Amino acid sequence: MNIVRVVPDAQSMEALGAVLAKRLHAGQLVFLHGELGAGKTTLVRGVLRALGYAGPVKSPTYTLVEPYDFDSGPIYHFDLYRVEDPGELEFLGIRDYLEGQGVCIVEWPERGVGILPAADVDVFIDRVDHARSVRLVLNSDDGAALLSGLE
Repeated sequence: MNIVRVVPDAQSMEALGAVLAKRLHAGQLVFLHGELGAGKTTLVRGVLRALGYAGPVKSPTYTLVEPYDFDSGPIYHFDLYRVEDPGELEFLGIRDYLEGQGVCIVEWPERGVGILPAADVDVFIDRVDHARSVRLVLNSDDGAALLSGLE
């Protein structure tokens, strides 16, 4: 199943993140695809704001992962842009995050090929004039719960 949305601005991207936040639960894996500046971190910011996080949200480009704790469980925001070899993720302890009770949202997942399992949902963000086209691709039954009601 594919769902496509046209997102006109950053506020709307955050609003889409807020919609997704209501459907996230422990164990889900979400991949975010898109060029630099596409809006991946803005989408994550919308997720975190909807869950009550008020602090700054920036891409963890240098730390690779930023954990956020909520009553419903942790959300781990990964940015693999600077990963040169997927094996580096083993040193990060990626399997512990993936097998834990949190939600993992991964920017630049193609940098982890061979180490990362398939995502429940892939989110592809492309520039279209001044807006963004956001395509959500369902990959699992768990992903179906995340996308239910978005059609």
